[in-house]
Amino acid sequence: MKKVLAIVMAMMLILSAAAMAETVKIGVFEPASGDSGAGGKQETLGMQFANQETPTVEIGGVTYDVELVYADNGSDTTKAPSAANSLVDAGVSVVLGSYGSGVSIAGSEIFMNASIPAIGVTCTNPQVTAGNSHYFRICFLDPFQGTVLANYAFKELGATTAYTLGELGNDYDQGLCTYFKQAFEGLGGTVVAESFPTGTADFTSYLTNAANYGAQVFFCPVSIAYSTQIIQQASSQGVTFPILGGDTLDSNKVAEAAKGTNVQIIITTFYQEGAAPEFDEGIKAWLNADSEAMTNNGGNDMIAAVSAMGYDAYYVALEALKAAGSTDSAAVMAALPGVTYDGVSGHIEFDETGDAIRSSAFVKKINNETGEWEFVAEQTVD
Repeated sequence: MKKVLAIVMAMMLILSAAAMAETVKIGVFEPASGDSGAGGKQETLGMQFANQETPTVEIGGVTYDVELVYADNGSDTTKAPSAANSLVDAGVSVVLGSYGSGVSIAGSEIFMNASIPAIGVTCTNPQVTAGNSHYFRICFLDPFQGTVLANYAFKELGATTAYTLGELGNDYDQGLCTYFKQAFEGLGGTVVAESFPTGTADFTSYLTNAANYGAQVFFCPVSIAYSTQIIQQASSQGVTFPILGGDTLDSNKVAEAAKGTNVQIIITTFYQEGAAPEFDEGIKAWLNADSEAMTNNGGNDMIAAVSAMGYDAYYVALEALKAAGSTDSAAVMAALPGVTYDGVSGHIEFDETGDAIRSSAFVKKINNETGEWEFVAEQTVD
């Protein structure tokens, strides 16, 4: 009887200790629905893989379980504030996200008022971090990305006339189109710019316009949902100009849409498979072992650059928590400017604005026969 009682007491102590385990919460402010839902899910996958790989962190000498708290901003600037508020109410110490600059900007004030720092993962519009001290990011910015693409189009593809197309009211699309235009015209090229209203499904008139204007490249840094439609319709029209895009087009869904067509797709992005083999092997094994994760990745184990960036962002958050020595969000915010981290996407440290100091981008294209992304170059701005 005494032996049984001792076992019961030991089990109660174990259960009690488990119940008393410290937990730190990291907010995941990402679109799981809407036009950017596919990209948001892939960005989140990187965080989830990192969390299962490293589920605890030592903060001030105490080991904490790391809990990811999710808030779907719906790819919608009107929904983003309520999603941000839900993370504040959950008591998160730091926020990761969002895929999409517009929703990042829309949720920013909520995090600022709550003294919660946010780490942007792939939100590339300069306005995300401009004029505030709480939003940081680990990606390159649109002025850089737009210039890289303009240089590539003008110098490598020999284009002198470019057509740009973005969604009306979309901060990412319009910003990147503007930076591309400035850089391309600065090189001596001509740009014809148009925009389409939200919800557009027929892009044939825009593709026709580009052809009529004599465009040699078609630049459309739009969402995955729009870009796949544009590719399919471009194929039906037999367009001959390459379609250029920013990091949002780095998706297996885009590759799938281009497979078997003659439409050339060239993009800039943050990561290419092969750059970090150990990471590649690990996340592919995890995707293949988890049916929900595989579904959220679009049905195959092709690694999206945003997943690599989500993975790095999680570890940057852990470094900030360790540097703060506290789960207090204000302390984490104060520690973030001094955080550095060598991730799978490269070295990460922040400038005085809170932006990552990045000097290069991957340029890659789709192999239309295999439907795979192929590395073209690692490009800098001269």
